[in-house]
Amino acid sequence: MNSELKKDTLGIFQSLIIGVAGSAPSFSISATLAALIAAVGILAPASLLYCGMMMIGIVLAYMHLNAHRPNSGASFAWVTEIFGTSLGFFAGWALLVASALFMVSASIPAGAATLLFIHSPYADSQIAITLCAIGWLTVITILVVKGIGLTAKVQIAMTLIELLILLGISLLVIVRFGNTAIHSLSWESFSPYAFTPSNFANGAVIALFFFWGWDVSINLNEETKNPQKAPGYGVVGAILVIIAAFTAFSAISLLALSNDEISQSGTNIIFSVADKVLPRPWSYLAVLALILSTIGTIETSMLQFSRTMFSKSREGIFHVRWSQVHEKWKTPYLATFLIASIGAILLLLSISSQSIADVMIASINIIGVQAAYYYGLAGFACAWCFRREALNSPKLFITMVLWPVLSAIALWWAAIMAIDGFDQPTDIIAIGSLLLGLIPLIKSLRKRKHAERA
Repeated sequence: MNSELKKDTLGIFQSLIIGVAGSAPSFSISATLAALIAAVGILAPASLLYCGMMMIGIVLAYMHLNAHRPNSGASFAWVTEIFGTSLGFFAGWALLVASALFMVSASIPAGAATLLFIHSPYADSQIAITLCAIGWLTVITILVVKGIGLTAKVQIAMTLIELLILLGISLLVIVRFGNTAIHSLSWESFSPYAFTPSNFANGAVIALFFFWGWDVSINLNEETKNPQKAPGYGVVGAILVIIAAFTAFSAISLLALSNDEISQSGTNIIFSVADKVLPRPWSYLAVLALILSTIGTIETSMLQFSRTMFSKSREGIFHVRWSQVHEKWKTPYLATFLIASIGAILLLLSISSQSIADVMIASINIIGVQAAYYYGLAGFACAWCFRREALNSPKLFITMVLWPVLSAIALWWAAIMAIDGFDQPTDIIAIGSLLLGLIPLIKSLRKRKHAERA
């Protein structure tokens, strides 16, 4: 059975672009910015900036841990090595759960944006949106299965077009609303003292959903040239681009839109902003950016899921079938088909929900908690792994220990505070989906004990 991924396919630039695509600027802004502004108001840009600073600590942890041990399982492999099988298993399991749920929260906007873009009379139909989302899921699955080289080329083209559209809209807003801003931003709007602990935590978990996904470049380290360094440099560059894009466009949205317009925009806030500065049909470029961004982030989520499944299977945690690589395309195709199937099932189940907004809000909150958990584990693992080496240099102490630990503590604190404010069904899914991992973990540990006795 072939279980070797295609090596030396990606470089630093591809890693950077894929990392940006993983966080999906247009999708994240469209899906989440209205909710963030509803939670923290004019402090939304500051919330994204501070969450970005926390995320840099985790990015540094990933960079150092990747240089220590490149592995497509990323946090799963590192936490297993440093803290043991159980914590390592749940680091990987949290990513798998988040990726599976993301198939719903990403595919639904793709379906909705596509129907809006083609002016379909069924653009408000939940069933039509869901079926269109499943169609996109099918197309993206085929693309991902056919190789990381093809996927990277498509990602580069889509992400660059998306960023150019966002930049163009932002410049037009500055020209038109620079002197007549609807919301006036000042330095006080970026002060940490403007937050209460509660609204900072609520904003941080929502903001975490914005940033989640940049680590896909690390999951592709076994398929990257110079795997010890290139993926790490790629994600550092990606997080800087992402922080700038998110903070800037949240400010741009506040300049151009009133509170009522933001509330009514739902998951189409970029389109609402574009409508203010561009005549139709040119404002539909914002919808195109959303479609490209959503396709890109579904691709990267599939890549993360399949590479984590591949690594866990290779280590004997899951069945060996999930580490099987396609003979021609060198991709873990069975694991990719698995995430696509789970996504399609969850999308069909979502039809029974009262509204698309309910599905989106619940999945965003749950994914934020799952991401905070496994990112935090990686931050603690980095500090513990390099605790002795870091004592030799103030720079290493900051980047290997202090910043990762502070980021991990902040993310876990925000997640705990947010869970306390969730409704009961969201709490049950967020915590229950993690605890569900006990079943495969116990099964795997028993299998290992039997093998050792034999």
